Amino acid sequence: MSTVDEKQDPPTVDQISQGSEKWLNAYYDPVASLYTLTQCVALSDIQADGDWKLVIADLGTGSYDMKLKVYKGTNVMSENAIIDLPTGVVTFYMDVNEPRTPAVAVASGPYIYIYKNLHPYFKFTLPTLDVNPVELDLWNQVKEEKINIFVLREMLEGMRAEGAVLTVRSLRFLQLQDVPDCEAFSNMYKHTPLRRQTVITCLATMKKSLADEDAISCLVIGTESKSIYVLDPEAFTVLTTIDLPSVPVFLSVTGLYDVEYRIVVACRNGCIYTLKRGSSDYLKYCIELNSQPVGLERINKTIYVGTMDETMHCFTSK
Repeated sequence: MSTVDEKQDPPTVDQISQGSEKWLNAYYDPVASLYTLTQCVALSDIQADGDWKLVIADLGTGSYDMKLKVYKGTNVMSENAIIDLPTGVVTFYMDVNEPRTPAVAVASGPYIYIYKNLHPYFKFTLPTLDVNPVELDLWNQVKEEKINIFVLREMLEGMRAEGAVLTVRSLRFLQLQDVPDCEAFSNMYKHTPLRRQTVITCLATMKKSLADEDAISCLVIGTESKSIYVLDPEAFTVLTTIDLPSVPVFLSVTGLYDVEYRIVVACRNGCIYTLKRGSSDYLKYCIELNSQPVGLERINKTIYVGTMDETMHCFTSK
């Protein structure tokens, strides 16, 4: 006679912490009310006093109340409002001034917000993308009143069905259902220049010319337009642009920009690419996963990837 085991409920966090002596809470605040993601958390000696602080981009409700918070222990020592939903936070050294305090970079929408000494310092905007010439011509005809909103909608829907990449303005226009709303929208925006911007999906840093811990670092940005940008930390100009076959979601960067570097990037198509300085053949160093990546780290010469099928994969750089 066989018996069936009763299904046990998984242990709670408190039960795990009480039954294990391996982990100690250095700091613990159960009512911090933080809503954030792994890529929006960083540890840094932001005051150059040897006491590392916890830097967090709090997503708030997901629509408003987004804030950049700095914790000393469990106490909030600084808060700055963030306009749009943050997608990444890193700290980096952007100059050689004393004391050696790093800056904080927050990725949000198409912008990088730079904070120096915990105060807003600079805002970098991603380069605009080329607009589809047919879409541009349609909005110009609307501005000159050569076509009405019904023709505009029909043409834009046809372009979208054919796979054309449209601007946010056109996509928003296609979401409207009522004729008065469509007319009001076109009248409001038809005289505004048509622009196509991308948004940032991931953010990392890369030492520029020295490997010292407090050496000047470049920012490495992944975007929804399937590109990676490397930014100069002093002039905030684009040093390198790399196009990918899919949208990058996780980055792991090693090396020096001026000497030799590797950028391991996991993309939304379930592939991992290794980008090298001076080489554009990213398909040569491609790993195809069985499921979508949820995390990526490169330690020494080993690449660790967690995937949605609850699996951890390890790959050598060879």
